[in-house]
Amino acid sequence: DYTTNTMTIDQIHQSFSHDGSVPLMTLSSPSGAAQYASLRASLNGIDDDYVFPFDLSSYRKIAIDPFSTHKLSPTQLTDIQHNINLCRDVIVYFTSCGSASGYGGHTGGAFDTVPEVCLMDAFFRACPDRFLPVFYDEAGHRVATQYLMAALDGYISPEFLRFYRKGGSHLPGHPELGLTPGIQFSSGRLGHMWGTINGIAMANPDKVVFMLGSDGSEMEGNNAEAARLAVAQNLNVKLVLDDNDITITGHPSAYLKGFVLEKTLSGHGLETVLTVDGEQVEELYEAMRRSVVASGPTAVVCKRSMAPGITGVEATSQGHDAVAIQYAIPYLEARGHVKAAAYLKLATKTSDPHPYQGTGKSDAMRKVVGQTVVDILSTLDPEERKSSVMVIDSDLGGSTNFNKIQAAFPEIYVQSGVMERGNFAAAAGFGMHPSKQGVFSTFAAFLEMCCSEITMARLNRSNVFSHFSHSGVDDMADNTCHFGINNMFADNGLEDGYDTKLYFPCDPLQAAKVVQRTFPLIGTSTSNDGSKSTFTNKGLRFVFTTRSKTPILLKEDGETPVYGDGYSFVPGKDEIIRECGSDGHGYIVSFGDAVYRCLDAVECLKKEGIHVGLINKPTLNVVDHDMMERIVAQSAGSAGICLVVEPLGKKTGVGSKFGSWLMETEHAQKGGALPRFGHIGTHREGGGGLWEQAYHQGYDSVSVQTKIKEMLGKKRTGIGIGDDDDDDDEIKLKLK
Repeated sequence: DYTTNTMTIDQIHQSFSHDGSVPLMTLSSPSGAAQYASLRASLNGIDDDYVFPFDLSSYRKIAIDPFSTHKLSPTQLTDIQHNINLCRDVIVYFTSCGSASGYGGHTGGAFDTVPEVCLMDAFFRACPDRFLPVFYDEAGHRVATQYLMAALDGYISPEFLRFYRKGGSHLPGHPELGLTPGIQFSSGRLGHMWGTINGIAMANPDKVVFMLGSDGSEMEGNNAEAARLAVAQNLNVKLVLDDNDITITGHPSAYLKGFVLEKTLSGHGLETVLTVDGEQVEELYEAMRRSVVASGPTAVVCKRSMAPGITGVEATSQGHDAVAIQYAIPYLEARGHVKAAAYLKLATKTSDPHPYQGTGKSDAMRKVVGQTVVDILSTLDPEERKSSVMVIDSDLGGSTNFNKIQAAFPEIYVQSGVMERGNFAAAAGFGMHPSKQGVFSTFAAFLEMCCSEITMARLNRSNVFSHFSHSGVDDMADNTCHFGINNMFADNGLEDGYDTKLYFPCDPLQAAKVVQRTFPLIGTSTSNDGSKSTFTNKGLRFVFTTRSKTPILLKEDGETPVYGDGYSFVPGKDEIIRECGSDGHGYIVSFGDAVYRCLDAVECLKKEGIHVGLINKPTLNVVDHDMMERIVAQSAGSAGICLVVEPLGKKTGVGSKFGSWLMETEHAQKGGALPRFGHIGTHREGGGGLWEQAYHQGYDSVSVQTKIKEMLGKKRTGIGIGDDDDDDDEIKLKLK
C-alpha cells in the first residue's frame, strides 16, 4: 500500500545472487525512515508537502507466456502500453531530479528500453520456472530501470527515487550488488556483461537468460569473445539490443562505418538475429517471442531514436545524460504530471560546504589539458602536425576535452567508438616511429582494461601521450565501477623498460605546465633562473585529471598562485607547498585533488599550534631521492610523522609503495630513525554523490586533521565523514 508506505515485497525478480541482508529503503522500516530523513535534511524544508507524484500501484503486473502466446491480445497490448507510458514518465521524472540537483545521470537509455523491459517482466511472471527473472543490462548507466523495478517490487519506497545519485541515497549511477535493496547484479563498464551472462547461463542451463544491450556496448572487444563462446556452447542467452545510433560524441553510422549490429552478430555465428522497430510493441513482442523459443543464443535489435517523444532531446546525444529540466518540465506537463514538473523547479542543488583555506578560483583540469594540447599543436607546421601526431578517442572526447583537438585539427583526429583496448593499441602503433606519437584519452577507470596493450606498447618502444580524466573518486556519482583508482597499473613494466611516466597535477595552472613539459616529443624549457634547455619526451606518458573542478593553490600570502608565473614543471621532482619548519612535526605527501584538502588541513592545524609541511608529488611513479632524504631528516624521531594522502586506491596507490621508499633512503640504510608513517586513500566502495565521495573515503580536510592528531598522539577533536570509526552509510554533514 503506497499511501501508507507499508509495502509487501514482490519476490518475482529475485535470483541466486539476491542479497537479503541489504536493508530495505522503505519509509516503514526504521533504517529506511532514518535514511530518508537524512536525505531530506539537505533540502532545508522546501519539500515539506512532498508526495510522490505518480501512482506506482497502477502498474499492471500482467503475465504473458511467450511459448504459447503467438500474438498479443488487445487487452494485453493495452496493458503493456499502459506500463510503458507509466515507466517512461517516472524515469524522466526521477532522472531529471538528478539533473536539477546537479548529480546528473542518464535518462535516454533506460527510457528507450522500457518496452522490452515491460515485455520481459510479463514473461517472467508467466513462466518463472523457465526464465532467470533478472533484467541484466550491460549498459549499467541505464540503472534507472533497476531502481524503478526495485520500487515496483517494494524494496524501495518511491519517495527515495528523487534522490537519484545523491550521496548517501544508495542510488548511485550504476547498479551495485549489496548496496541497493532489490539489485541483483553489478554493471557499468561497457562490454563486461555478456561474458558474465554466458557463465550465468552455464550455471542455469534450464533457464532462458536475457541481457539488455546497446549498439555502444557491442563495440567493445569483450563482446566478440563472449559471442563466440555463446555460439560454440549453444548457450540459452537472449540479447535485446537498443540500437539508437547515438553515443556520447555522435552517430556510429557516421564515425564508425562498417559497424552494423546485425552483421557483426551474424558474423560471430548467431543464427537468429531479428531487427525490429522498438517502438512498435506488437512487432517487438513477435521478435522477442521468436528469440525465446529459438535454440541457443539469439539477438533482437531494436531500432529507435534516442529518447523518442521527448521534444528537444529525441535523436540527440543529450538523451544520454539526465534530461535537462528545460526539456523534462514541458514533457511532464504535457503528459499531465504537473506536480512532478513543479518539483523539478525547486532549488535542490548541493555543494561542499567546507571553505578551503589557501585556495583561489576553481577550474576543471581535464579541460585545461585538452586546451593546452591544442595550444601546443597550433605551434607546429601543418604538414609536420599531420605526419607526426594522431589523436584517437573512445567516444569520450567531450569529457576529456579532446573534442577541442577535433574542432581545431580534424585532420589528425580519429573519432572512434567504445573500444579502449584497440584504440590505445592504434595510438601505440602510430607512435612506434621514433618521430611520431599517438595521443589517447578516456576515463581512468578504463585504464585497467588497457594494461596488456600498455605492456606491448612499452615493448614496442612506442611514444604515446595519454590523458585519463575522471581519476580518483571526486565527483564520481557513477560510483565504484567508474572509480579511477588503479592508475599505478600503467607503470607495469620493468626497471630497464622503455620510459613510462605517470603525472597527476593538483590544480589547473599546474595541469597546463605539466602538459607543456610532457606532450612535445622534443621541446625547449626555461628554468627558474631564465636559462633554456632542450628536452625530449620519449615513451609512454600518462596525465591524470579529476572529473571535478579543483581550486588554484595559493602561497602563504593568500594571493600568489603556487603554480603561476615563474614556475616550471620538472618531471620526477616533488614540490613543497608548505614548509615543515624547524619546529615542525613532519610532512603530508599528496597529489591530485587531495592536495587542496590537505592544504586546508595544514592551515587549520597551524592555528592549533601543530606545524606540518605539505609536499605535492605530481610524478607518481618516480622516487625523488632528494625529497625523500629531506622528509626523513626533518620528520625522523618519535615526534615525527609522514602521512600520504591520495585519491587513488589504498591497495595499489602511491602510499602502498611510499613506506618502502622511506626505508630505502640513505638515512634509513645508515640506521637513522624513520618517521611514523600513515596512509589515507580510497579504501571502500563508493557512497554515491559528487563531493561527498572524498568524505566517504576519509581524505577530506577534517579527516586528515584527525589522522595527523592521532599520529602525534593528540586528542581527537572531530571525525570526518567516512572516517573508519564512522558507521556510515549516512552522510552526517549538515548542509548549510
